[in-house]
Amino acid sequence: MYIVKIKGKAKIPDYVQLRDENFTLIAYFRTDRPERALEKCGLANKMIRINEIIKEIPFGKIQKIEI
Repeated sequence: MYIVKIKGKAKIPDYVQLRDENFTLIAYFRTDRPERALEKCGLANKMIRINEIIKEIPFGKIQKIEI
């Protein structure tokens, strides 16, 4: 799975994209509200780990993650 953190501007908040091995979008959510999106895509049980990764990664860089 791949993760990308996108920096918002002015009134637009920061967002995160989760993508599979084929770069198909799995989830797209605000960095401050991941719960609902992660529940929808079946990753609610990995929410703590994903939040840790989100805090660590830089904006605009695609990173491969193992969850």
